[in-house]
Amino acid sequence: MRFETRLLDEIRARLTLSDIVGRRVTWDRRKTQPGKGDYWACCPFHQEKSPSFHVDDRRNRYKCFGCGASGDHFTFLCETEGLSFPESVERLAEQAGVALPAPDPQAARREKKRAGLADICEMAAQFFQNEMAGPRGGEARQYVAKRGLSPETLREFRFGFAPDSRDALKTYLKAREIPEAAMIEAGLLIQPEGGRPSYDRFRGRLMIPIQDDRGRVVAFGGRTMLPDGQPKYLNSPETPLFHKGVMLFNAHRAREPAFKAQEAVVVEGYMDAIALYQAGIRHVVASLGTAFTEDQILRLWKFAPEPVICFDGDAAGVSAAHRAIDRIFPVLKSGFSFQFCFLPDGMDPDDLVKDQGVSGFHEQTSAAKSLFDVVWEREISVSRLDTPERKAALEKRFDDLIGTIRDERVRRRYQLDLKFKLSNLFFESARQGRRTDGKKTGTEPSFLGMVKEGVSESDDFGNERLVLGLCMRFPHLLDRHFERFSRLPFVNTLHRQLRDVLCRIVDELEGTPIADLTQAHDTALRDIMHEMMLETIGLQQQKKAEFSVLNHRFPLLKSHPPEDFVEAAFLHFIDVLELNALEEELDSELSGADEQLDETVWGRIQALTQDLSRRREECARDEAELAERAKKIRAAPPVEALAITSAADA
Repeated sequence: MRFETRLLDEIRARLTLSDIVGRRVTWDRRKTQPGKGDYWACCPFHQEKSPSFHVDDRRNRYKCFGCGASGDHFTFLCETEGLSFPESVERLAEQAGVALPAPDPQAARREKKRAGLADICEMAAQFFQNEMAGPRGGEARQYVAKRGLSPETLREFRFGFAPDSRDALKTYLKAREIPEAAMIEAGLLIQPEGGRPSYDRFRGRLMIPIQDDRGRVVAFGGRTMLPDGQPKYLNSPETPLFHKGVMLFNAHRAREPAFKAQEAVVVEGYMDAIALYQAGIRHVVASLGTAFTEDQILRLWKFAPEPVICFDGDAAGVSAAHRAIDRIFPVLKSGFSFQFCFLPDGMDPDDLVKDQGVSGFHEQTSAAKSLFDVVWEREISVSRLDTPERKAALEKRFDDLIGTIRDERVRRRYQLDLKFKLSNLFFESARQGRRTDGKKTGTEPSFLGMVKEGVSESDDFGNERLVLGLCMRFPHLLDRHFERFSRLPFVNTLHRQLRDVLCRIVDELEGTPIADLTQAHDTALRDIMHEMMLETIGLQQQKKAEFSVLNHRFPLLKSHPPEDFVEAAFLHFIDVLELNALEEELDSELSGADEQLDETVWGRIQALTQDLSRRREECARDEAELAERAKKIRAAPPVEALAITSAADA
């Protein structure tokens, strides 16, 4: 349904945007100015600790300066409650007391037809429920009892039974004057070719109604009661009411709990979703036996910014995850991604909850892998890096996949993170090649010895190493502050070389292949990169991960501080390096003034002194603020510490 601009403006004028948004957020008292219609809060669409979500009542717009979310009254309802645009207009029009125009005749006919089919599906659901409670439903009742489903769950999900008869449902509906053609259109009957009579689609199956966003029954899923029955699960076909590529099972129940929990769990089958719901995990939905579609992905993001997709840990589950990845990548957008949870020992969610309880299930989902990590593991697991051609092939596979991302910001973030990770992988491959080329002498210096050989200490050594390490761990910091980083006055020669390498990777992001770039570095530079990226390159199994220069110099990283804190610390360390360089410049001017002091030199000395004094005060203030925040981060329980956002969270 299309709505005139005048109508939408009238609804916006009658409803204050801050009142609608205020049901979901808590306004920040320091920044909010109600008299000016200016409101600030922590964003409801992503996790943050400082308010960057702004509502302007004068313009009827909201915008988050963290994740980029923006919109008006209708958009907010669509994003927070999973409503379609027409549904949000209807909801707000009712609240505002604005009458909606009658739909055009053609749309009215389509809606009447859909409503008629929904009525038929509702009759079928009642028939199946009655059959399950009757004499023919004994086997189905035994099955659900064996599965541990409670009477409350059976009523909530309206379980039923389709008797093993060709026309039991058909006869029931005919007695209620439902046309046979309508039964076929609703997906309840099958019409064979050759003029033979139609027959019930579902026979001898446990029946589970599939409901739309309004809770209306629009289709069915049926599980066979036979041990070797095929197919094991049978869904309704596509109908004017039911579109498998759009719908999600249990969406109408999960929408509100998912928003409140800021989490959504996606499972493969509706029996798994029902088992989790019964266990108290209400923010769960299930796909309907098809690979994820773009529509389903976008719908899931209305539930939570990073839904957790649960797959069995076997080969089939991993394969399903990989298929999902290829569908997800093109539609990735800032602040929205997916996590993947591979369950242990081939267990499905139902088995896991029964065996380990809800806490065991939450333990598994809390350890879910990011989309970035799953992609990395998928490509690396099938790659050999023993020739330049194979390294180039790996890089091309990543480039091709990342190239499908439409969101420019997310695409660049992935490019940065993967280029840095590939450079490190290729560095390590070259190091391993030197060790296994058949010429190992047994007198090879230790890991620390190799790194220390070419690195001389200086007053700024620690801060220089820290800034470089943070750039390699969090490449987006380098990208965001590229100009300032590229001009940093590093004292150490190797550090200057590494600075130039990192800048080249960013500057030539879509140019020089990483495989070519890494070949040009000498041993000392490879060693220093190796030292900084110990944790990223997976050396934990080699018992060397306890020494990490970055974590050693910045221990708070082990507590997974929020990204804005890491960035503030990064900028502070840059300030310190620039401040030290400024002090050296002043010392040089003062030394020269002993021989020649004129008005120009004195003016430079005064300007440097004033600038140095101002920057020292700013640096000391920033350091005190960071120290105070660090105390709170250390004191926070581990489960409440926010993880650094993944590559798709730009």
